[in-house]
Amino acid sequence: MDPKRPWECADMSQVRTEIDRIDAAMVELIAERFGYVDRAWQLKMESREGAVVPWRIQQVIDRVKGQAAEKGLPPEMVEMVGAQWRNMIGWFVQFEEEKLRQVQNDTQKSGVDGA
Repeated sequence: MDPKRPWECADMSQVRTEIDRIDAAMVELIAERFGYVDRAWQLKMESREGAVVPWRIQQVIDRVKGQAAEKGLPPEMVEMVGAQWRNMIGWFVQFEEEKLRQVQNDTQKSGVDGA
């Protein structure tokens, strides 16, 4: 079945199977995104760029909202997508900040202990 043709689902069981398939794919993509965020904090440490990059956060949110609108989602859903992305990015930023803080603390401890 073509996943972009939900009207071809014969019954509720088939609809639920497709929704479960989509949910699994979304979790897989979020896990993949997490891998890149995990790498990003390491690169930010080397470049001295902080975890919070406001222009980039807004750029990502604007892009996903635009993509949602292009797919024909209702305006309320477009706003919800933007809010969900902002929430997800907020968690990722906290993760990056914590990792950067851990490295800084470890560096300070080793500098004090090694002196």
